[in-house]
Amino acid sequence: MDEATVTETERPTAAPAPTTGAPPSQAEAPVDSIFSLHDVQVRYGDFVAVKDVSMEVPRNKITALIGPSGCGKSTLLRCLNRMNDLVPSAKVDGEVLYHDTDIYGTNVDPVEVRRRIGMVFQAPNPFPKSIYDNVAFGPRINGYEGSLDDVVEESLRGAAIWDEVKDKLGSSALSLSGGQQQRLCIARAIAVTPDVILMDEPCSALDPIATLRIEDLMRELTESYTIVIVTHNMQQAARVSDMTAFFTLEVDEDTDEKAGVLVEFDETERIFTNSADPRTEAYISGRFG
Repeated sequence: MDEATVTETERPTAAPAPTTGAPPSQAEAPVDSIFSLHDVQVRYGDFVAVKDVSMEVPRNKITALIGPSGCGKSTLLRCLNRMNDLVPSAKVDGEVLYHDTDIYGTNVDPVEVRRRIGMVFQAPNPFPKSIYDNVAFGPRINGYEGSLDDVVEESLRGAAIWDEVKDKLGSSALSLSGGQQQRLCIARAIAVTPDVILMDEPCSALDPIATLRIEDLMRELTESYTIVIVTHNMQQAARVSDMTAFFTLEVDEDTDEKAGVLVEFDETERIFTNSADPRTEAYISGRFG
């Protein structure tokens, strides 16, 4: 991504993934990384939410961020598309490299960052518009000049909801069930052809059946997208993710202040069956957190 504002006149395509250098990490760096985080720290005013995070996020895989409440998982997730810019007291230090470009570089357009790195939130948040207009919204404001009908259908198919809504595209998105609304939000996110989809506990408000449908969809989406998910559901992390990063709260002995830290980052199977740090095993087994 060039460090410049990009004017969208055509439906954008995802940027190719270059080979990135491997910073220090607690897991062997994947060969094909889409993000490289180097000593990332986020503070809100004087409060340090998360610190000293270095990790590689692999392309076309699902990376899960797990850990107890307040350990900085969602804060770190929002760093990946500069959502923390919207919090006046937030300050991000270190490097967040996306395709070898520091997304916090002086000339980088945060709007373009968020176009390429989409986000799905904890509670489904469709716009109070029709199903069609929800999906068409992004391409429309980006000046897409092709067929919006094709974009809407393609995106709804990609989110595995087309067959359920194809005969009622003019109906309000708010008339859908919670699970359908969340899949509609995923369709809305992929309508602008992002490179990455961030998901902040996307199933926490859904019933078990809807949750499994979203999880199946996530696996299908990795054919075209990279996914980073925050989840408190250990079974979900074990089921869907390829890589897992475990965070916890660390107490400074001198100041007694707490901050989130990355304890361990590795392949999910190894994290759940043969973790390197006893704190990880204790959390996964339910002994704390």
